[in-house]
Amino acid sequence: MNIQEQIEAYIASQPEPKRNDMQTLHLHILQLLPGRKLWFLDGRDSENKIVSNPNIGYGSYTIKYADGTTKEFYQIGISANTTGISVYILGIKDKTYLAQTFGKDLGKASVTGYCIKFKTLKDINLSILDAAIQYGVKVTGEN
Repeated sequence: MNIQEQIEAYIASQPEPKRNDMQTLHLHILQLLPGRKLWFLDGRDSENKIVSNPNIGYGSYTIKYADGTTKEFYQIGISANTTGISVYILGIKDKTYLAQTFGKDLGKASVTGYCIKFKTLKDINLSILDAAIQYGVKVTGEN
């Protein structure tokens, strides 16, 4: 299966109404970030152990580790969780920025240093989520 097929199968495996929200959000991010690299991580590590929920990723930036090594990874990610959907905005150095800048206007969502978690799309202000995503893409300066 190619990446697009893996993404479609992952979204299709979600129960309604989460499936519809995931599909809507996926198509929305594709429009918001056209031409960006698409990722699918199945949540398994190199030993095939489940270490996280599967993730759909968009864009690309280079993670720089303390030991000097680097790794290409996605800038924006979405994932289903037990209570709803998580949107990951990676590469932001200031871990308070998302919550302080977007948290109060986002709607019914919890916001951490790099994750925006909400139950359904109708619970959040999508234009504020767009602004947070665009900020995350801008600060990493990559594609």
